[in-house]
Amino acid sequence: MKLAGKTAVITGGGTGIGLSIARFFAQEGCRVALGGRRLDKLQEAATAIGGEHPPLCHELDVADRDGVNAFFDWAQTQLGGVDILVNSAGMNIATRSMATMEPEQWDQVLAVNATGAYNCMHAVLPQMRARRGGLIINISSISGLRAYELGGIAYCASKFAMAALGTGVNNEDSAAGIRVTNVYPGEVDTPILENRPTPVTAEHRARILQPEDVASVVLTIACLPPRANVPEVVVKPSAQPFV
Repeated sequence: MKLAGKTAVITGGGTGIGLSIARFFAQEGCRVALGGRRLDKLQEAATAIGGEHPPLCHELDVADRDGVNAFFDWAQTQLGGVDILVNSAGMNIATRSMATMEPEQWDQVLAVNATGAYNCMHAVLPQMRARRGGLIINISSISGLRAYELGGIAYCASKFAMAALGTGVNNEDSAAGIRVTNVYPGEVDTPILENRPTPVTAEHRARILQPEDVASVVLTIACLPPRANVPEVVVKPSAQPFV
């Protein structure tokens, strides 16, 4: 029970990477609160995880700043403070080139992936600073390090922004005992693949990362002592180039 006595908020916790992280954390004794836009998915996740203290669930749209602030007020009341924040909520669109993407789609992707992470960090950091400790893990993407055509213009830009946000806050708040890690996964078999311009085959899904592969890395980071900070880590399918 490596995380016994710890609390965590996981956005986008109803599916994919967020769900796997929630399961791993709960298995290690962490009290978990899940946030996401679909309460039914969150409740299904909490039921599947089960345990002595199943995850708590609350609707959350990370792009809605007032809603984010209300969510973290709720989480702090329910958990007695948030030790770990995992920013796992994210989205992409099918029309990924500059020529095909509409301006409104750019706004939507940036609002969720970049501003959404900012909103959550802004809401949780005051309590972490007050306690002189906390861990924030941003689930970014290799597209936040390389402007891959596969990710698309808006997605790459949003993940680059998320990366800069995490690095900047890690440097700025380290004196307050706060650590930030940017995790850059390669291709992962999650529901976001359903928004690919070209359908992804079952064979391809089997070759790429599974959500639990990323979750195991996140768990390792979360179990490190406060003196240890992993600023960034890349985890990718063995066959995926990293150039």
